[in-house]
Parts: sequence; C-alpha cells; structure tokens
Amino acid sequence: MADRGKRYQDAVKLVDHMKLYEPGEAVLLIKQTSTVKFDASVEAHLRLGVDPRHADQMVRGTVVLPHGTGKVVRVAVFAQGEKAQEALRAGADEVGAEDLVKKIEAGWLEFDVAIATPDTMGQVGRLGRILGRRGLMPNPKAGTVTFDIERAVKEVKGGRVEFKVDKGAIIHVPFGKVSFDDTQLAENLAALVDAVNRAKPSGAKGQYLRTLSIASTMGPGVRVDIPAVLASA
Repeated sequence: MADRGKRYQDAVKLVDHMKLYEPGEAVLLIKQTSTVKFDASVEAHLRLGVDPRHADQMVRGTVVLPHGTGKVVRVAVFAQGEKAQEALRAGADEVGAEDLVKKIEAGWLEFDVAIATPDTMGQVGRLGRILGRRGLMPNPKAGTVTFDIERAVKEVKGGRVEFKVDKGAIIHVPFGKVSFDDTQLAENLAALVDAVNRAKPSGAKGQYLRTLSIASTMGPGVRVDIPAVLASA
C-alpha cells in the first residue's frame, strides 16, 4: 500500500491542477501518470449544469466510440424466432426469451449489456428488480430495446457506450485504455463529449458543460479544456 501511495504521489506531482490541458496534452499525461501495472481503463468525468431531479434536465444517451473501449463486452439478447437468429449471427453471447428470463431469475448474470426486442419486454419486465439495480435493464432511450438487433449488437460489441447523469450532475464514462495511442484516446474523448453536448436537455439553463477531467484507473485526474475537445470533434 505504501509503495502504491508513493507512485500515486509521484504521479500527482506531474499534473498542474490549475491548468486546463489541451486534449493531446491531457491524454499524454494520463499515460505518464498511470500508476498500475495492468492496462488501465481511462474514464471521463463531465460535470453538467443541470438538476437531474427534474425530468426535463435528465441527460442520457449513447455514443459509438470510433476506437472502441478496449473491453470485451458480453451481450445478452432477449429475442425469439428470426430475431434470435439475427442476434446470434451478429455475435451475441447469449440469446433467448422466456428461457433466458428464467436463467437470470435463477441467478445467472454473466453479461455486460442486455438488448431486447420490443415484443419480449413483457417477459423481460419481470427482471426489473434484478437488472434495474445493476443498470442492465434494456431501455429504448439507450438503444437497447429495438427490432434492429444486428445493428444494436454490433454497435455494443464495437464500442458503443451509454452515458447517464448521476444525482450529482456528473457523467462518468470509460472511453479507452492506457494502451491506446494518443490519437485514439483523443478521438474517443471528442466523440463522447460531442455526444453529451448534443444531448443537452431543453430544461438546461446557463452553462451546460461545466468541467471535464479524465483519469486512468487509480491515477490522478487531469482537467481538460472543453472548447478544445469540441473543436476537434
């Protein structure tokens, strides 16, 4: 623990916390300040000028990162008939309808994203308490309730991520790995921030995108200049 603490403190010294870094500088610094020995994830933390308690200020959406997240995503699909076959052809890891619902009710949760066709939602609704608390419930706004199963599965497998503002008006989203090259991280970050900017709700007043910082797993945060990121989107 002491050794890890020293590495972190050394990393913190490399960051000027009063400075807003250009995107290219920021991703380079993230790599330099990664304190772990594995391929760390890189996350963006966006503070928004909204009050999530009001329905007209809720921010939620999805974005397909141009270079993916670097993570293998396990996809479960609730579908039947031809749509089930479409899901399998698209690369879904688990496909079913009533049988899949029962499997999850029995305790199976070996997947990262759940997608459902609209006609199966009556069955999937029984899983609300199980999937809802884990953020796995299919949702039309997130693009995970759809008849376009092939597109949905391929996008999720290829790097589509969901973002949603939390109670503190902050969005936390992973957008790559430390092993990505600088350009890949910068382009993924630009795509994410642009998508959040486009998702500005009608009820938002004043400055919408307040602050942006990025950090690797267990690494220090680096503040990023938002206009510079948007300019590169």
